Amino acid sequence: MPHFGLMDEESLGPEEGPLQRAKLHIRCGRRRLRQNKVALGIVTLYDAMVSALKWYVASQEREGKLHIHDRESLHDDRMIYSILRRSGKLDNSLDYDAFNSLVEKALAQEMADYDYTEFLKNFESVMTQLGVMPFDENKLPPEDPSTV
Repeated sequence: MPHFGLMDEESLGPEEGPLQRAKLHIRCGRRRLRQNKVALGIVTLYDAMVSALKWYVASQEREGKLHIHDRESLHDDRMIYSILRRSGKLDNSLDYDAFNSLVEKALAQEMADYDYTEFLKNFESVMTQLGVMPFDENKLPPEDPSTV
């Protein structure tokens, strides 16, 4: 994974750890897409999304503004995404079920011919709405090119 050796997620805590992981995976996922490692890039961006969702609900202040129904788990990324949509924190720019299907496809095969332009635009829109993007990549630990 792109964050191995670049951070100690546990020592950063429940908010800063997932946020740092999300940023590292966004940077690496975009690089992998540019290198035409499309399937790997998509899977890396999925990890960034899950980390960003964990970061968002780790804050009691942010969580307190969400419309959470009884029995809804904040440990399920699909559920968190649904809660954020219902709460007006995210728009319709990314269909999470379609994203999951894309990830399943990426796990099964290389997707060098897949035009990821629209997907990446929508993904980055969600990251911006969550408050993860924009960020200064120069403030991140230097990338390790050996991470595929």
